[in-house]
Amino acid sequence: MNKAELITKVSEDAAITKTQANAALDSFVEAVTKTLKAGGKVTLVGFGTFSVSKRAARNGRNPQTGAVIKIKARKVAKFKAGKELAGKL
Repeated sequence: MNKAELITKVSEDAAITKTQANAALDSFVEAVTKTLKAGGKVTLVGFGTFSVSKRAARNGRNPQTGAVIKIKARKVAKFKAGKELAGKL
């Protein structure tokens, strides 16, 4: 499912326009992004938790040449499915 399909589904289920559903989805994504940038986490009971994970610097290999390259440390977004969601899969 892509963003357009999700917007259509939300607009049908909530009986709102696609424009309103798009605004709601954009607001959700923006709120999660701002919270993660600030170092927080977002927990939706029954669905899951969005958090930030730190990846340490490490050595990797260039697959074409086999040369060793250094990969910088960075922060990545992480999602852990909640118990209820995981049980439905």
